[in-house]
Amino acid sequence: MNKKSTNRVTESPSNFSDLEQMSVAELLNGINQEDALVHLAVQKAIPEIEKFVCQLIEQINAGGRLFYLGAGTSGRLGVLDASELPPTFGVPDNIVIGLIAGGEKALRNAVEAAEDDPEKAWKELQEYEINKNDSVLGIAASGTTPYVIGGVKKARENGLLTACITCNPEAPVSKEAEIVMEAVVGPEFVTGSTRLKAGTAQKMILNMITTSLMIKLGRVKGNRMVNMQLTNKKLIERGTRMIMDELKLEQSKAKALLLKYGSVQKAIEAYR
Repeated sequence: MNKKSTNRVTESPSNFSDLEQMSVAELLNGINQEDALVHLAVQKAIPEIEKFVCQLIEQINAGGRLFYLGAGTSGRLGVLDASELPPTFGVPDNIVIGLIAGGEKALRNAVEAAEDDPEKAWKELQEYEINKNDSVLGIAASGTTPYVIGGVKKARENGLLTACITCNPEAPVSKEAEIVMEAVVGPEFVTGSTRLKAGTAQKMILNMITTSLMIKLGRVKGNRMVNMQLTNKKLIERGTRMIMDELKLEQSKAKALLLKYGSVQKAIEAYR
């Protein structure tokens, strides 16, 4: 393969050879050495990440939603990020929606050829009655996934805000998206295994996008998750401590307020 002409950095040979002959310590240190490069690659993408987040805030405030499109590891990362937002920030589960090629089954098992249909993603988006206030973010380490490319292309053609996260420069998906977030992390420790550095880079960027978005939407106060869902004892205790600190109340009163109003923010606002 001519790496220069194809720009398939994600498929380029590992910097390490004879992995099976390495000790466990050597393997772990090698993986860690490669992982140390990820944040530098992500850092270079911050201007484009910022551009996307700033436009996304406007879209969401106008009643829009954010849709992730991905296949395999990339799809799973999108679904994971979307699923963590309601419990963390107390937002409805239809604000950020993760779609993965092959559907729910693909979260746990590979679905043969699911990512190869360039029309499928747009058909799935239409089931959500997608509109111009919505945004579409394609996630594809290689940037060559037909499911993602087709969905992003049709979304842009229909006037939606579109972006992509990829780990190859000048990837096909980048030609279709309005905003391109490239994190070129280099060859993987195991050649072509983009669940490693590329997956880590994608997760980092998704964290940056949605955490910044939620803060700017008012779902965080100071540095605290004041809208988190109270789904277990640990979170109730955390919320109680937040109210105790903020309102200078004893534990029993703070906990009673929290349980009555259902969130730290609502409890504090009601008390004041």
